[in-house]
Amino acid sequence: MRSQITGYPTLELHEEKILIVVKTYPRPSAKYRELVCTAGITTSGKWIRLYPISYRYLDYNKWYRKYQWINVKIEKANIKNDFRADGYRPVESTIQAIDEPITTNKQWIDRKNLILPTVQSGSLEEVEEKYKKDSISLGIFKPKEIIDFVIEQESSEWSKKQQQELSQLRLFEVQPKALIKIPFKFSYKFICNDKRCNKPHKLSIIDWEINALYLNMKEKYGYDMDVVLQKVKEKWLTEMWSNKRDSYLIVGTQYPNPTFMVLGVFWPPK
Repeated sequence: MRSQITGYPTLELHEEKILIVVKTYPRPSAKYRELVCTAGITTSGKWIRLYPISYRYLDYNKWYRKYQWINVKIEKANIKNDFRADGYRPVESTIQAIDEPITTNKQWIDRKNLILPTVQSGSLEEVEEKYKKDSISLGIFKPKEIIDFVIEQESSEWSKKQQQELSQLRLFEVQPKALIKIPFKFSYKFICNDKRCNKPHKLSIIDWEINALYLNMKEKYGYDMDVVLQKVKEKWLTEMWSNKRDSYLIVGTQYPNPTFMVLGVFWPPK
């Protein structure tokens, strides 16, 4: 079995304890109404993704936060539909949050003790190589330099197909919840410490937190969009990548697209 070779959790249905590290902004889904990609670390130090999860439609007592341990029953995702080695299907009804999220007290030491040992790639090129070789679709690494934080305008409305997916009534289920379409795409442009990195990478950021920050700033500053976007940039570029931080990119693919995206940033103080 693959789990015996790589150290990943067993393929059969079982309960696993996982530290939640990243959570993406919801996206419309025909089958599940909307989906959130959640990634975390097992007690044995392996990055895995929990997919699919309709996070906002879970019972409130099953909501989990970043850097919070959860217990959940998982099994290997259907390999015909999702061949990624680190993808597992959670049983949503079994999700149980444990205690409070790990704090940033004492220079983030508790978080660093769990996250930093999982840094086993030195560049995006190495992460992509593992994906091609072993179908490992999650990774964390330190870029050589973040060159820019790119903001591109997009449609403020979901497509007609996406609107249908979000608004579809389902028998015996919670009624549809409004999901705001973020009218901007945020990306990092960076270079790696790798001789194969001969031109800057550009990866879009799909972390729930960056979109939540945008919405919070929009509520605070109204329609002064220049200020709103500047506040987002100050957080995700100036603050997260200052010379006082030891920052890393957490990346992953979004099925069925094999292109890597930024799922989150780990940015403890030096």
